[in-house]
This record gives sequence, C-alpha cells and structure tokens, in this order.
Amino acid sequence: MRPGAGIAMPLHYCTLADTAERVRAGALSPVRLTRECLDRIQALDSRLHAFITVTADRAVEDAAIAEREIRAGNYRGALHGIPIALKDIVWTLGIRTTAHSRLLQDWVPAENAPVYEKLRAAGAVLLGKTSLHEFAYGNPVRDEPFPAARNPWNPDYAPGRSSSGSGAAVAAGMCFGAIGTDTGGSIRHPAAVCGIVGMKPTYGRVSSYGVIPLASDFDHVGPMTRTVRDNALMLQAIAGYDAKDPTSVDRPVPEFGAEIGQDLRGVKIGVPRRFLESLPMDASVASVFDEALRVLTDLGAKIEAIEVDGLGPALQAGAMLVTRQAYEYHRENLALHPEKFGKAFRERVLRAATFTEEQLNSAREARLRLCAQIREIFASGVIAIVSPAKEFDAETMQSLYDDPVDVRAGTIRIHNLTGSPALALPMGFDSKGIPAGVQFAGPHWSEPLLYGVAAAYEAATCWTDHHPKID
Repeated sequence: MRPGAGIAMPLHYCTLADTAERVRAGALSPVRLTRECLDRIQALDSRLHAFITVTADRAVEDAAIAEREIRAGNYRGALHGIPIALKDIVWTLGIRTTAHSRLLQDWVPAENAPVYEKLRAAGAVLLGKTSLHEFAYGNPVRDEPFPAARNPWNPDYAPGRSSSGSGAAVAAGMCFGAIGTDTGGSIRHPAAVCGIVGMKPTYGRVSSYGVIPLASDFDHVGPMTRTVRDNALMLQAIAGYDAKDPTSVDRPVPEFGAEIGQDLRGVKIGVPRRFLESLPMDASVASVFDEALRVLTDLGAKIEAIEVDGLGPALQAGAMLVTRQAYEYHRENLALHPEKFGKAFRERVLRAATFTEEQLNSAREARLRLCAQIREIFASGVIAIVSPAKEFDAETMQSLYDDPVDVRAGTIRIHNLTGSPALALPMGFDSKGIPAGVQFAGPHWSEPLLYGVAAAYEAATCWTDHHPKID
C-alpha cells in the first residue's frame, strides 16, 4: 500500500470509483452527494470562480431520478448518480454555453453535444459549466466577462490553461469529474497544477461535435478526475464513434481500466532528455521529475533517452497552425463584432492573418516530420514517453494579467501535433507549493496501457492522496 492510502477522506474528496460503489450498494444517496457538491460550490466558488453557470435545481432533480432508478435495480454503471461538470464550450440544451466570451454570453444551444449525451446516458448528474479562457485560447485577462478561475491550492496562482475551471472544480472537491478540452495541453496543464489526473485521448477517440472548436485538427475532449482509475471510468462513458463528427474514428472501445494493476517490470519508457535540457526548466520541477524517474526505475521500468530532432521548431509550427485555424473560425465575427472579443484574444488570433501560405506549408511539413519520428520511437519498443506535464513553476494570476499573450509550452504540446493519447497526474510540488505533474504519452489507441503505467506510478506514490486545504 502506498504512503497515505487508506486515510479516511471527507466525502467531497473520495474517489469517483469508491463513491460509485457506495451509491450502487445503496449506502450513499445521489441526492445527498449532489447537495454536498452544491454546498461546496456555494462555499468556495466566490474565491475560486471555477463555475460560470451552476445548475443546482436541475442537478438535484436529476440526482433524485438517479436515486429512484438505482433503488429500482436499474443501475447504469459507475457514473450513475455521480456529480460532474462540463467545460463551458460543450453544448448543453437549455443551458447557456458561453465559451467565457462576450459574443456568446447568453447563447443557449439547441442540442446537447454527444459527449454530454453519453454522460447523461450513463446517469451522471450535471452540476454546471466551468470557467475557461476566452474561446479556450490564451490566458486570463482583466477585461473578460466572467472572473477567471483560481487555483484551490493557492488562489493567488493560476489553475492552468483553458480547462482551468474544470481543473479547479475537481481539485477543490466541487465535483467528482469534469470534461475538459485540449488543443495544446489544456487538459494536462490544469491537471498538473491542480494536482489531479487529466487524459487527452487519441485524436478521434471522443466526439468533438457540439464542442466549440479552437483548432479542429488538434482539439481533443477528455476527462479530468482525482485518480487514474476514476479517469478510466469516465473515459469509458464518453468514448466511441460519432457519425456527426468528421474527426471521429470508428474503432472499438476497449476496457480502459484493463491494464490497471499490471507491473512495469521490463517496460521501456522514453525520456526526451536533450529537449528537456534545452528548456529553462525550474529547479523544483526538475527535482521532482528526477524523483518520478527514480520511482519508475524502482518499479522495474527501463528508462531510455530518446531523440526527437527539430522538436522546438515543430512546436512553434504547431502553435502557428493552431492560431491560423482559430483565426479562420473566428474571422467573420472578429470583423463584424471586434468589441465582443477581449483585446489579448484579438491580438493573438489576428496575428494569423499575416501568415503566408509558404509559412503554413512549412509548419505542416514540420508536423509531419514530428509525427513520423514519434511513430518510429514507439515502433522501436518504447511503450510510453514520460516528461513533466509543465516544466515551470506555477504562475501567479498577476503575472498572467501583466503578460496575457505569453504562453510558455514544452513537451505537453507534442502530443496534440501527433494525436497520441497523453495523461498527466501529480508527481509532487514546485517551489511555490503548487502541484507539479508528470506526463505519460503512448501510441495511438493505447489508453489502457497508459492507464496501467500511470496507475502503477500512482500506487507507488502518495500524491493523489493530497488535497488543497481551501475550506
């Protein structure tokens, strides 16, 4: 048993898996569980701003329905009666979907996104819609229509990139899981700095129809939870082919938790050491990452250095392609309603108008070269690539307000360019006392294997047993 395991947790910090078992057995009422989360939101969200919209009355009604169904023997599975949240770019019928923007401040979609429909079919209880950065891009800014989310470990610090509200809500015990989106790290970065688990599945694994796009070639939808097993349970509910989504891949959905409990003896894990050494990595993050590698080695994994040529330029090329696609999506509204967009968002996206076709073609070629190299690495027998999920100490909200366009990125963005699944989970704390995260990425469609690797690491450490003292 890992250090700290077995310590009694308050209900709001219990795992989704354990809570689901109590709900299934009739030992815990979904209504009580939902009210506990709503009370938590009411007590904390004036400081954390994790939610834009809270659907309290509807949540209690849905919890009561779930409770009746379970009592009648109609149990749907691990998410039945479990309170969750959605990033506020996921369409919700009858509930506004703002994208944290003035343009959509009061917009109510005419249908649900398939990812939400799948959660509803699984019996999950929606608590509300979580904060993000404007249209899931950039940093918090002072002129936004809703307050920016704060980190529950210390509200003076940021809770990560655009799935910030989802990360803060899960970490603070406001919900048992949340949906985030990830175009350049925006599930994994908040997971890292909030001390939770975030999975960016393989591109095409989860439908992105009904999710307001940032850059459709790179957008991923995925779960954010407190533990690896919880994450696998949530992905189980939302994965699958969707004919409405042109990026969706018609591929069987495996049992995502099947590899949890397997050991790592003889498993080859690659580290992009040369690239990591080229980054201005903060000493505290480097230290806890070295300790994470030691833990993996002690578990029997074989850590090998891997080389990825031209990684820095490839990441810059990826940023160019994302910005260009964001520009194409928003170009008409930027021309018609420039006042509806924040200044930092406008400046960042409008830069793409100056990109030449030659530059864009060069960026596409750099992406293809990177994808080919990563495929070769996995073909060589490396089953996962490990790196910090964030190479830098936590940023204060003030520093981001002062420089809202600057976005530092390291290895986290690689896997948006390749479409590979990548998962972040806690590996310790940085020098500011904010969580730091480790990232595991694998070949396409290898989510069960990644969950197995991450769960082995999680079981050997105590980091997922730590929770912010925000009460």
